[in-house]
Amino acid sequence: MDLQLPLFFAMFLFVYTFAYSVLLRNWGPKHRLEASSCFISLAHGTPVVILAAIAILQSPNSTDFAAPNTKFQALVLEYSIAYFSLDLLHCLLFSPNDFVFIFHHLAVLYVFVTCNYIVGCGAVPILGLLVVAELSSGCQNAWTLAGYRRTEMVAAAKFEEFVAPYFLTFYSVLRVGLAPVVVCKMGEFYVGSLGMSGNLIPTWAWISWMCVIGLAIFGSVLWVGNHWLLWFHRITNTKS
Repeated sequence: MDLQLPLFFAMFLFVYTFAYSVLLRNWGPKHRLEASSCFISLAHGTPVVILAAIAILQSPNSTDFAAPNTKFQALVLEYSIAYFSLDLLHCLLFSPNDFVFIFHHLAVLYVFVTCNYIVGCGAVPILGLLVVAELSSGCQNAWTLAGYRRTEMVAAAKFEEFVAPYFLTFYSVLRVGLAPVVVCKMGEFYVGSLGMSGNLIPTWAWISWMCVIGLAIFGSVLWVGNHWLLWFHRITNTKS
């Protein structure tokens, strides 16, 4: 029996519990749970960028978007599946009205689970998108944590205000600029492989992946667009 997934899930659950019980024990109830979610995101984001990059570089043919998944690629996918499963559970329990994040996590899990357990192929572009998505994770979590403390710590408020335009720009370049390029490359490959005997990815799989990933990117565009509007509104009010 493969124990990687439950072990990864237990690891993220430990990080979540340790952050809530020890690191954030002096935080008020308003942001304590959300900050705990940030800590598991930190435990996932940067490590998975490194792991996914290694998995892509070690692929026998990184230009073949339909190649069978390697064992290391499967391990990286399971690492992310464990994180998104726990964070989805957190959202459902404590932020059930956060529809954008819930949909995003469901979309990611659908693609990762079908790629890893059902299709067993096509991990290279999926991991490429994972790298693009998680490159901004560390910056995003630092910005978010500072925002939770802005009303209690002047330093946190100044840090959040300083980081905000740089983070939002970085996020926009990755999620709004680079991610659609990767998706277009995926679509070009899949359409070009139609009818070819060597294509191991079923048509239903890649079409559903393209649709779900496209909707997830659209959700990211809405999220970052809303935060840009909030930032400009704050800057305008400060100047006036």
